[in-house]
Amino acid sequence: MASADINVDKYLDSKTLEKIKRMDVRARLVVEGFITGKHRSPYNGLAVEFATHREYAPGDDIKHIDWKVWSKTDRLYIKEYEEETNLKCHIILDCSKSMRYGEDSGWSKFDYAATAAASLAFLMQQQQDAISLITFSNKIEQALKPSSHPSHLKLILHELEKTQPDNKTDVGEVFLDLANHVKKRGMVVIFSDLFVDLENLEKMLQQFRIRRHEVVVFHVMHDHELDFPFQDNTLFKGLEIQAQLHTEPRALRQSYIEAVERYMKRVKKVCATGGIDHILLNTSKPLDAMLSSYLSFRQKSRRSLLRR
Repeated sequence: MASADINVDKYLDSKTLEKIKRMDVRARLVVEGFITGKHRSPYNGLAVEFATHREYAPGDDIKHIDWKVWSKTDRLYIKEYEEETNLKCHIILDCSKSMRYGEDSGWSKFDYAATAAASLAFLMQQQQDAISLITFSNKIEQALKPSSHPSHLKLILHELEKTQPDNKTDVGEVFLDLANHVKKRGMVVIFSDLFVDLENLEKMLQQFRIRRHEVVVFHVMHDHELDFPFQDNTLFKGLEIQAQLHTEPRALRQSYIEAVERYMKRVKKVCATGGIDHILLNTSKPLDAMLSSYLSFRQKSRRSLLRR
């Protein structure tokens, strides 16, 4: 583990992290860089004990009655809490072929997403939260049940390290399978490029919300996909379909950028409508920015719950 006197910021660049093959080392460097860099209380707001209210029923422990609610409504409500006050975090990682984009030039979207997921798992394990991992392409590839044991984190990191993106993403079926696979209510964190039919995406997210999960979507996009920097005649090849196009990219850039912006707005709207936080992960950005966005979201959610 890096010591406090090491400048870990230099390790947060994706090109440098790509050279560090061991996932546990990558995760530690990212987390330490975030903790020692900018935030005095890095874990604040991660685990929220209070979950929701429900009406009192005979036999309920009266110590959980919310008397403040009773004073305002003259009705008895029970405060419900997460089991053992620890968060159950279900990490769902897209390992379809489209996530391979960028591998020829260094770090692919999958490399970035897997390291981000590993960093998040490492951080939450320090909080003693239970973590599970599900990887999917056109089917569920791997599913590890939630646990807070240190050996389980090693298993997750090993799985992330050995997984290689492949196959198409047929979300019409696999996304419903994902929702059915997550049994324990908690936080569902999705890492994907979301190259899916938005109607199917909306249905899948609704299934998670119906099951009362809190959902966070980390939308992973390569810098090229966002900025389209190509200048010379370029041959574009499909990763999930057998298609290719040789063209002059400067003639396409404006229409491409506009199409991407429309797509991003629609994705954000789908998430916002479902009460789901959407965080864009640009593979050119340092990973500690991902942790910062995540913790800001958690702290915002915690304040919202406490105001109820």
